[in-house]
Parts: sequence; structure tokens; C-alpha cells
Amino acid sequence: MTQKTNAARLLDAAGIKYDLIPYEVDENNLDAGHVAAQLGEDLDRVFKTLVLRGDKSGLFVCVVPGSTEVDLKVAAKISGNKNCEMIHVKELLPLTGYIRGGCSPIGMKKPYPIFIHESAELYDYIYISAGVRGLQIRISPADLISFVGAGVYPL
Repeated sequence: MTQKTNAARLLDAAGIKYDLIPYEVDENNLDAGHVAAQLGEDLDRVFKTLVLRGDKSGLFVCVVPGSTEVDLKVAAKISGNKNCEMIHVKELLPLTGYIRGGCSPIGMKKPYPIFIHESAELYDYIYISAGVRGLQIRISPADLISFVGAGVYPL
């Protein structure tokens, strides 16, 4: 039996349908490519959650396909900033409650603005971290976007 994470409990409480999908963790390879290979899925369906800091707005979150890097200029513009940068990995746990390789856009310590890559809407389901390494949530992009109040953009 897969242990429920905080993200899963929040989805349960909201009555949102999802599946918890375990995968084998490689501590030396936490990237989305490894996760996609473990799941036997297209890398474009495995989304990574990135936390950035804008020069005006402070923290915000971008959820992008595993095959892409976030465009910092675009991310800054859509979030109302002139510039932005990824936060340092040491800041991730204190700011979000999550660790690298297990950061979910659902259930962070504080509600940060969330922007999701427009390609999510091309799929009937995508994967996001369940909030721990070794566990993914398979969810309808529309349900995720609605639940976290994400803006959809060409990141």
C-alpha cells in the first residue's frame, strides 16, 4: 500500500480523482528523464515543479514538462517581474516543505502563484510529484490547474 502524501490528502479532501504511481528513486539522478523512464511514459507528460524568486513579486512556481527548461525571461514577465531566478536548493525545504526531486505544486507551506506550461492541456493526464521522491501523482491537467489556481502560459 502506497503511503498517502499531504498532496494526495489535499486532493482527496477536494474530491479530485488521481492515481499515486510509485517509481524507483536514483539518488544520483533525480531528473524528470529518470522518472519518465521508470514510469514508461513520455517525458513531456512528466512535469517538474520549479520554484523561482522574482525581483518584485518574490516566490512563484513554474510547472513545466520534463523535457524543457523554464524560460526565465518569460517566467519573469508573466509573474510581473523584471528578472527572476531559481531559488537555491537549500531554500527549497524551508520555503515549500518539499525537497529536490519531491517538490509538488500541491500543498506547499504557503500558497505561491503557480504557472503551468500550456502543453499540459494537450494531455488527458500528466504526472507531478506527490511530494516525496519515489511517488508521482497522475492527474487530469484541468483538475490540477483548477485546484491550484494556476495560470497557463507558454513557459
